[in-house]
Amino acid sequence: MRALQASTSYSVAFAISSVAQLPPPPRHRHVILANLEPTEKSVEIMRKFSEQYARRSGTYFCVDKGVTSVVIKGLAEHKDTLGAPLCPCRHYDDKAAEAQQGFWNCPCVPMRERKECHCMLFLTPDNDFAGQEQGTGISYSNWGFPGRF
Repeated sequence: MRALQASTSYSVAFAISSVAQLPPPPRHRHVILANLEPTEKSVEIMRKFSEQYARRSGTYFCVDKGVTSVVIKGLAEHKDTLGAPLCPCRHYDDKAAEAQQGFWNCPCVPMRERKECHCMLFLTPDNDFAGQEQGTGISYSNWGFPGRF
C-alpha cells in the first residue's frame, strides 16, 4: 500500500507529521465525453427540425443568428451523445437520465404547452428578440461562426 508522508520543514500555522494512507484506486473507469463536435448529419437534422417546428408553431428565430446556431449545435451534440435532443441551455445532474425522461427534450414541455423556450430558439412574434424568419439561414460549412451566413 502506498503512503504519503507530510513534511513539516516549512513554518505553517499547523503542522502534520503523521503518515496518511491514500485510498485505493477506483475499480471502474468512467469515460466522460466532453467538447465533442456534433456530426454534420445531426446538425442538419436539428436545423431542419427547428425550421419545421418554427413554421408549425408560429414561432420565429432570434434576430441574432449566433444564438440560433449555438442552440442547434448543442441540440445536435446531445442527439449524438445521448440519443435525444436534450435542451443545451440547462444544467443537469444526470444528462442521460433527463434525456430518457423526455421533459427537456426539444421541443420541451414548456415550449409545447406555453410557447416558452428557455434557449430563445423558438420565439413568439411579440418577443423583442424575434426575427422575421422561420428559416435559420445556417449551413454546416460556416457553423460556429455567428454572423457568417
